[in-house]
Amino acid sequence: MGLLPQEIIRKKRDGNPLSDGEISDFIRGMTDDSVSEGQVAALAMAVYFNGMSRAEAVALTRAMRDSGEVLSWPELGPMQHDKPVVDKHSTGGVGDNVSLMLAPIVAACGAAVPMISGRGLGHTGGTLDKMEAIPGYQVVPSNALFRKTVSQVGCAIIGQTGSLAPADKRFYAIRDVTATVESVPLITASILSKKLAAGLQALVLDVKTGNGAFMAEPDAAIELAESLVAVANGAGLSTSAIITDMNEPLASAAGNAVEVTNAVEFLTGVHRDRRLEDVTMALAGQMLLSSGLANDMQTALEMARGALESGQAAERFGQMVASLGGPVDFVERYGSHLPKAPVIRDIVAGDSGYVDVIDTRGIGLAVVSLGGGRTRPQDDVDPAVGLSDLATRGSYIAAGDMIARVHARDDAAADEASRAVLQSYFLSEVKPVTGDVVISQIDAG
Repeated sequence: MGLLPQEIIRKKRDGNPLSDGEISDFIRGMTDDSVSEGQVAALAMAVYFNGMSRAEAVALTRAMRDSGEVLSWPELGPMQHDKPVVDKHSTGGVGDNVSLMLAPIVAACGAAVPMISGRGLGHTGGTLDKMEAIPGYQVVPSNALFRKTVSQVGCAIIGQTGSLAPADKRFYAIRDVTATVESVPLITASILSKKLAAGLQALVLDVKTGNGAFMAEPDAAIELAESLVAVANGAGLSTSAIITDMNEPLASAAGNAVEVTNAVEFLTGVHRDRRLEDVTMALAGQMLLSSGLANDMQTALEMARGALESGQAAERFGQMVASLGGPVDFVERYGSHLPKAPVIRDIVAGDSGYVDVIDTRGIGLAVVSLGGGRTRPQDDVDPAVGLSDLATRGSYIAAGDMIARVHARDDAAADEASRAVLQSYFLSEVKPVTGDVVISQIDAG
């Protein structure tokens, strides 16, 4: 190591930029435990207060990527031209099950989508928790099974293995308990190091804003999106982003099994929530464009729509589930495979009016109170519980009409969640103006 860890901390504490070598030395020390937990916490706090330049954020992202295994995909053809490797990342929200439709849609169009996903924490749901609602589905398969599934099916939704960006795991755990999570350079490096380690050629980001988002204020969401796009491209990964609205749940379901049901019904055409469809198609188009499978957005959207309407996307989803240990007839018989809550009850409105404001975070926390989410990383999740048939902004509700349906373990939990949902819906005599769910786009380069 060049400088001692404390000298690197001192340099950043005093507001000076760190060199690429100093950053890689520190991250190497984090990986081999020669840097203490206190020193990691001190550097995180120094970065929190003094920030990082773009160049520093790129160096941090690369160093964290290189702290473990970096995947390559020779089985996908020479130089991977046969099947470009592409993924998406969402900053998380409520009812955001986009990955479940997006991966098979894009795979059906000819891409390889090794989707390494996370668990839910706080009011936001996690893609891995949703997939674990499927009996037998392995969210942490062997490396051989992961690669085989991506190669043969075109997509695999799995969890982060210990060998990918291990420095990020240690860094995040320390940030979580030292109030340094909300640092844009550190969030950027955390997200991107894992994506770069997956051996991607293109990445599309869905950065949420609104009362159910991590970055509630639009300016903060734009700052994060611009940082992610600039740092990813600086690190050699072609990346673009869309900013999307999270002022209401994205799907009409929030929970694990209920969101899987929603996703299968989307893929098979039984039911599609409009806002969910808008976000899914926008991301699919961007992924096909940035991976070179389409030359313009109109062609990309037509390809994605074709994969969905022909049933090919639903078929890929079913193949992925079967390949990773789930039922071979899951798409056809999802209703009999997914766990069901013992108590399923309608939540009815006491007043009449148009749905004006939805406290999206409140809806997410109602799911957590049912047992469908976690407040600590080690908490268990009940896959059967959640909310479905959530009323959308702008819809008219008469007194006695259903606002949502609760899926609960017992009557007491159902009562508590029903109260929370009713307190999260605000009705008005005037129909609100609702904007587009895709607010803006930030292109690569």
